[in-house]
Amino acid sequence: MFVLEFKAKGKTTQYAAIDEAIRTAQLVRNKCVRFWMDNKGTGQKELYRHSTVLREEFSFVKALNSSACQASVERAYSAIARFYDNCRKATPGKKGYPQFKKNCRSVEYKTSGWKLAETRKQITFTDKKEIGKLKLKGTWDLNFYQLDQIKRVRLVRRADGYYVQFLFSADNKVEVEPTGKTVGLDVGLKEFYTDSQGHTEHNPRFYRTGEKRLKFKQRRVYRKKKGSANRKKAINRLGRVHLKISRQREEHAKRLARCVIQSNDLVAYEDLRIKNLVKNPCLAKSINDVGWYQFRKWLEYFGVKFGKVTVAVNPAYTSQECSNCGAIVKKSLSMRTHVCKCGFVIDRDWNAAINILKLALSTVGHTGTWILDPTALGDSTSTLAGVIQSEQVGSMNKESPLL
Repeated sequence: MFVLEFKAKGKTTQYAAIDEAIRTAQLVRNKCVRFWMDNKGTGQKELYRHSTVLREEFSFVKALNSSACQASVERAYSAIARFYDNCRKATPGKKGYPQFKKNCRSVEYKTSGWKLAETRKQITFTDKKEIGKLKLKGTWDLNFYQLDQIKRVRLVRRADGYYVQFLFSADNKVEVEPTGKTVGLDVGLKEFYTDSQGHTEHNPRFYRTGEKRLKFKQRRVYRKKKGSANRKKAINRLGRVHLKISRQREEHAKRLARCVIQSNDLVAYEDLRIKNLVKNPCLAKSINDVGWYQFRKWLEYFGVKFGKVTVAVNPAYTSQECSNCGAIVKKSLSMRTHVCKCGFVIDRDWNAAINILKLALSTVGHTGTWILDPTALGDSTSTLAGVIQSEQVGSMNKESPLL
């Protein structure tokens, strides 16, 4: 499965109708979570029946397409099932008890409630929310796919406008010639990554670069009166800056991951627990800024797409162990050069990348987290291992049309 995304163009009244549909979907989800809290042991079928009761009780819920209500129920049950799964696995820390959504930004339709034009350049939503016809702006051509391949349609609100996402059930694999090369990657904060051949990739630090402008926009928000129209506009401008930084980081990780995968038959990298690493207050901002999570996500996605092997190995002692003789050379984070008693002198990250590749070649390791699509969301890169992608509910991203 894969996702194609388009910018939605419409009138102000249509945007207001989309906002109303999003609020309705949020209410259905929260009502289902509340029903589960009040009736322990409630299953997905009971939640479906409760959504039917909500449609009879509230006219604005009935105005939303029934498949969109079902999708909201599935979102609620996904949070419930994840909580039960974490309890069964005895996951350390918080188990993710289902919470009420306060600022939902999307509404999802299944195979009904919408209709594509013959040109595939417009989409019409046929429920009673009066969204109507929206123009689709993008570089993708929907004429390559059959309508029965579209399993979900999602309306997403962002700071710079509204988007329509199509989830397709189709094969997205590409046959490529083997290169006969293997590589190990050691990610870092000074350099984005260092591979086992000694090549380094620069860390662009998008958030650090845009931090000055973010602070300027944030001051503009605080100067406006709470609840005023000017404050809402200032918040939107601040959101646009954040959105640009996140897109820059995502696109950078995406391009590098595709390049690495296409150049090698096996790619080894560290199985890092990002959720635990960001608990360090001194490094949290830099770790979030570098985008290790996005990079691994796209490595595994392109690995499946191009039929390459991606292996996540345990990062323990990869920086301390000598890649030449195997001796342990303890060093602090400030020591950037590996100097061993055997006379082997090499850059610290280069030494770690060689060890990572050796571990991947000597053991099976952890081969991938996302099976079909890199659209799963989570706090770390290892929390969703082994979960079928179609059972995960999250915001879906798309490949760049320029790749």
